[in-house]
Amino acid sequence: MQSQPHILVVDDDLEIRKLLGRYLDQQGMRVSLAADRRELEENLATQTIDLIVLDVMLPDASGLDICRQLRDRRPHVPVILLTALKEDVDRIIGLEIGADDYLGKPFNPRELLARIRAVLRRVSDLTEPPTVAAYRFSGFVATPETRNVLDPDGADVVLTGAEFDLLRVFLDRPGRVLSREQLLDLTQGREADTLDRSIDVLMSRLRRKLGDGGQFQIFKTVRNGGYQLSVRVDVVETAA
Repeated sequence: MQSQPHILVVDDDLEIRKLLGRYLDQQGMRVSLAADRRELEENLATQTIDLIVLDVMLPDASGLDICRQLRDRRPHVPVILLTALKEDVDRIIGLEIGADDYLGKPFNPRELLARIRAVLRRVSDLTEPPTVAAYRFSGFVATPETRNVLDPDGADVVLTGAEFDLLRVFLDRPGRVLSREQLLDLTQGREADTLDRSIDVLMSRLRRKLGDGGQFQIFKTVRNGGYQLSVRVDVVETAA
């Protein structure tokens, strides 16, 4: 990632685009703007984007559909959804299809900036060089530098940025029971809301992708406690 992160803001509201473009630029970020899916695709084809701020309601496509497709095509580009939908189920759907965070409209640009910075911190290797070359657990190999995971057969397990960050939190703390509040703080740098179920959504996706669904051999749910990585983790350290 560049020292000046490149943010793509996709929203059909001209005033919101102009406001966010001006504000994020003042905060030291490079900003591109798109009004619809067509302009989003043009930007992705011609520029390197570090993070996408994506409105759910676009004139030529659903932001949820776009997010789902981006997870298949560009799994390492984080997405923050902007939604005017108030129902929690709509926000949960956004997280289930791979969004890294969401923010309801209307919102304070400062809050969006905080969310952007938190997500970028999770995916950036600039702040702290990796000291671990690889983690080995239950036949899987996770490599922090490339942020990829191989299954026991050597096939790629495609994880979103948020899913990999959650997995690494557990790999760094094997056997430790971590509460939802701790996980939210460690992965997203913010305190948990009593109704925030984003960690549960991420855990469900991570379990499914690691083939742990229904068996819970890798992760255990601890009643009134949180979650626990219950398998042995072997760490391969980088050379000094």
